[in-house]
Amino acid sequence: MILLDKLKWRYAAKAMNGEKVSEDKIERILEAARLAPTSSGLQPFEIFVIKNQEVKEKIKPVAWNQSVVTDCSHLFVFAAWDTYTPERINYMFDLTNKIRGFENEGWENYRQMLLSSYPQKDAEENFNHAAKQAYIAFTEALTAAAFEGVDTTPMEGFDADAVDQILGLREKGLRSAVLLPVGYRKENEDWLVDLVKVRKPMEDMVTVIE
Repeated sequence: MILLDKLKWRYAAKAMNGEKVSEDKIERILEAARLAPTSSGLQPFEIFVIKNQEVKEKIKPVAWNQSVVTDCSHLFVFAAWDTYTPERINYMFDLTNKIRGFENEGWENYRQMLLSSYPQKDAEENFNHAAKQAYIAFTEALTAAAFEGVDTTPMEGFDADAVDQILGLREKGLRSAVLLPVGYRKENEDWLVDLVKVRKPMEDMVTVIE
C-alpha cells in the first residue's frame, strides 16, 4: 500500500523549485534503475546525471524550453546503445561469468546465439530495441523517486540529435532516448499539482483470461 500511495501521489511535475535532492536519494534512484530487468541482461544503455547548470541551460532550448530542465536538482539522460556489437555483448557475458565464478554451457550457447543475431541487424532496429530496455530502467527510476518522495518529469519532448551533440553521445556509441528531470515541485507555479489524477478504470485496462 505504501508504494501504491506514492504512485498516486506522483505526477509529471510542470514546475520545480530548484531545491537539491540529497545524494543518498539520488543513489537509491539510480540503483533502482541499475537493477531493472533488460532483455538478455545486456543493459544496453547508460544514464547521464547532469548537475552542471550550464549544461542544463544548453539542453533547455532543445527541450521545448521546459523550465524543469534547468530548475530540477538533477537531470537524468537515459542514453541507449546505438547498436549491438560483439564487444558489448561479450562484455556482459564475461561480466556474468566473472561475478558468478563459473561458465555454463547453456549460457555460452546463448551468447553465441546473440552474437550471430544482433550485430547483423540494422543499427536503427538495434537502437530501438535498446531504447525499449532503457525505458524499463527509466520506469524503475520514476517509481523509486516517488517512493523517496522526489518529483520527476518524464520527457520525450526534446531534440534527441541536439542533446546527443551537447553531451557527445554519438562519439560514445550512444543516443539519447528519454529525459528525466528529478527534483521537487514548485506548487505555486505548477498548474497540474492540484488536479485529480486521471487513469482508465481497471476494467478498461485489464482483461483476465482464466
